[in-house]
Amino acid sequence: MSQMVGSGRCVVAVDGPSGSGKSTVSRRLAAALYAQYLDTGAMYRAVTWAALASGTDPQDAEAVAKVAGEIEVEVGTDPDAPYTRVDGTPVDRAIRGPEVTAAVSAVAAVPWVRQLLVAQQRKIIAAAGRIVVEGRDIGSVVAPDADLKVYLTASADARARRRSAENAADLSFTAADLDRRDRLDSTRAADPLQQAPDAVVLDTTELGIDEVVTRLRGMLDRSFGGVV
Repeated sequence: MSQMVGSGRCVVAVDGPSGSGKSTVSRRLAAALYAQYLDTGAMYRAVTWAALASGTDPQDAEAVAKVAGEIEVEVGTDPDAPYTRVDGTPVDRAIRGPEVTAAVSAVAAVPWVRQLLVAQQRKIIAAAGRIVVEGRDIGSVVAPDADLKVYLTASADARARRRSAENAADLSFTAADLDRRDRLDSTRAADPLQQAPDAVVLDTTELGIDEVVTRLRGMLDRSFGGVV
């Protein structure tokens, strides 16, 4: 990652459901701003992977919390080369597999897991200074004082098509799985998926990635007088 330009702290919070374009948009925006990038979802997936690898039932909140407290989750914040490690072991590919995807919503609903990872995420944000953070509760919980809060959304059909193409998966199965995750993530008791009251909502159904990034840069330029 090149040396950052501009001056001062700048935190961009990007929230939204799966398939809305969060990951690609956030990484490209971070690269364009010479900022760091944090994928908070990867951290929850890492705990999920560790729980499954240890034979822990993802529905057993107490056992999952125990696993989370015993492992070290490390994430790289270079948008050109992000990574996720558990106790030093690279798990980037493993955490994107179907088993982890099916179980991550249950793990992410465990209050202690959220408390643990949110604390770690806030430390990363504080140390970075200039960073784009993506997830489901960034603007509402993790970084409520972010300089720009964005909630990306898209039609259910568009999101299913995108995710199906990414994973080479059946479209109807993907649509049903996204609906399941949306329901679980938005109804959990601890830090549910939600739009922060002061977030800018951007529907990406008909927008390309470059157009979304351009719009977000425009919002930042207006807020910071063009110094970003």
